[in-house]
Amino acid sequence: MSDNSLINEDTKLEKVLNLHSDFPPPTYEEWRSAAEAGLKGVPFEKALVTPTYEGINLQPIYCKKDIAHLPHLEEKPGSGYYSRGTKVEGFPGHSWEICQAIKYSLPEEFNRALKLDLQKGQNAIYLVPDIATRMGLDADESETGKVGADGVSLSTLGEIARALQDIDLEKYPIHVDAGFQNLPMLAGLAALLQSENKPLKQIKGSIDADPLGFLAANGQLPTSWKVLCSRMAAATNWAATNMPLMKTIGVSGVPYHNAGASAVQELGFALAAAVEYIDRLRDEGLTIDQIAGNMRFTFAIGPFFFMEIAKLRAGRMLWAKIVESYGGGREAQKMIIHGVTSFYNQTQYDPYVNMLRTTTETFSAVVGSVDSLQANPFDETLGLPDEFSRRVARNTQIVLNEEAHLGQLIDPAGGSYYVEQLTAEAAQKAWALFQKIEKRGGMLKALQEGFPQNEIEAAAELRRKDLAKRKAIIVGTNSFADVKEKKPETRTPDYEQIYKLRIQQLKEQEEALSREIHGKLCATLPCVAGGCGDEIVQAAIDTLTTGGSLGMLSGAWKIGPQTPITIKPLHLHRAAEIFEELRDAVAAYEAKTGAKPKLFLATMGPLSQHKARADFSRGFFEVGGFDVIYPEGFETPQAAVDAALDSGAPAVVICSTDETYPELVPAITKGLKAKNPGIQVVLAGYPKDQVETHKQTGIDSFIFLGADAVAILSDLLKKIGVLS
Repeated sequence: MSDNSLINEDTKLEKVLNLHSDFPPPTYEEWRSAAEAGLKGVPFEKALVTPTYEGINLQPIYCKKDIAHLPHLEEKPGSGYYSRGTKVEGFPGHSWEICQAIKYSLPEEFNRALKLDLQKGQNAIYLVPDIATRMGLDADESETGKVGADGVSLSTLGEIARALQDIDLEKYPIHVDAGFQNLPMLAGLAALLQSENKPLKQIKGSIDADPLGFLAANGQLPTSWKVLCSRMAAATNWAATNMPLMKTIGVSGVPYHNAGASAVQELGFALAAAVEYIDRLRDEGLTIDQIAGNMRFTFAIGPFFFMEIAKLRAGRMLWAKIVESYGGGREAQKMIIHGVTSFYNQTQYDPYVNMLRTTTETFSAVVGSVDSLQANPFDETLGLPDEFSRRVARNTQIVLNEEAHLGQLIDPAGGSYYVEQLTAEAAQKAWALFQKIEKRGGMLKALQEGFPQNEIEAAAELRRKDLAKRKAIIVGTNSFADVKEKKPETRTPDYEQIYKLRIQQLKEQEEALSREIHGKLCATLPCVAGGCGDEIVQAAIDTLTTGGSLGMLSGAWKIGPQTPITIKPLHLHRAAEIFEELRDAVAAYEAKTGAKPKLFLATMGPLSQHKARADFSRGFFEVGGFDVIYPEGFETPQAAVDAALDSGAPAVVICSTDETYPELVPAITKGLKAKNPGIQVVLAGYPKDQVETHKQTGIDSFIFLGADAVAILSDLLKKIGVLS
């Protein structure tokens, strides 16, 4: 057929069909009426409206009229309150930073890994000092388990130099998570740059101090709030003149997220912390533009794809309004966001599924327009990542940028009825929470009173209950568990050996210092301790250059009366831990006895009669690590009893239908317990009108949709001697 013939046929078809008139778009009311008819009496809100942990009710469908009232819809990217991003051009021409943390213990290890990763596509440096350094302690002042833990052990300028040896700091932005204070690390980086004759003003990145985030996670600050704010102000003021492209104030929502907070709670608490810094640093003489312009927010990116996008968009919008209310300029109103994929959401069992989790979280972070992003290695919960897991994490971002072309988009979520409405609702909820904290006197006071901790504990408990009941799914952990899987070995560094090595290194360096250098050092420290205005950073630089240490600087600042702050810390954990503890107990039992605990399915009758509940039962108990014996159907109760006893399984699940249970259950339970009184008998299902009768005949527990799997599995493992 010729092209002309095809055109003629299309023309004829258009005359016969008019899609607009023949298929008019239905109204929302018409759609809802049809939907309710299909529900057959089940309430619309119960069946189709989904409540979230943020207190937002998700509708099954969103229409144009749902967002007609939203004022931010007329905004363009890079304008208004920045819900659509802080850049007019979006990602094109200026994609997000691929900013992967490398938490190896020794500077040389960090340096080797960083060089490789920069060659393979990472385009920003993320340096995380170890726990001891973030606590303001040199390695020889700390203890085993903290030196080299969760970051690089850094005590001297030489070690900072080794960590960053042959790295072009003018080419790559550098970000440092300094803990509760940043003046020592700021001085260390500045001293290194000066020693290499590098222009400080061209170095881009951040050296974040976030004392409130540190306090929330660890429960203590070793010095007074006044001292910390004073040092933060000094660092910010000095950087504004000498290193204007470096941010110095960090605000992290990650501790709240990793304690089980909702997206709204993470955002609300982060904003409250930021305002606490604004108020305190203004007291130190800084302007709102200096303060807000030097802030870098870090948010965890959780598994709820659209909620995380909405959180980031709402965060930018609320922050712009907050800074505007203080009189801040347009640049200061821009929220700079670093995203970190969720540690709370990762698992130790079936860890390769973490790759999928990280991918969706990375995707939502990019769609939400982060400025920099860390995709966690899939084996992060098992210890230090290796080259392979670092590569997979890094390449997740590279693929999304270069193959999915997300780096060519400008606010891809903009205009979505669902996302725009969700953004507005998330903003409203977060603002309401923020106002509650302000009424309590600010974030520091709220933490001291335990308000954020209690709010997060309540949210985390809701999550725990849903996970325990398997209403919320963690693939490979509380659903679709692979009972044959062996838990991968952890790669934990030898912290005792690292501690000894670092003490020896510091001892050698100290012995190498001459008396003349020691004298100069001692003359410098009082200025650092006393806080000599803008000279404090240069004094710290001089201290490090002449052989002093980061811990020495922190110790000098502790001279005089101190008022440490202590609070109830957040309970940092992962969602999967409640099930992993069961699997770990079973693994220990297997190592001791040579076999997993067995569970026998008494599958009664033909396949159509028992299969649904038998499949459910197998999945239910494999989550707890049981070796489930799944035979073909039995024709008689006695046959099932004999097979179950022959298997040696300490627990049996009867699988059939409610209609057949009155006849089957008494015979099976009686037969089993007559020969083995301690055997546990479980019924698959929960026929309400039969429950009491079945209990009397010997049923020990029931499993069903919505049952608390953690409670049932824990109880059964205790009864059969796996758990103490």
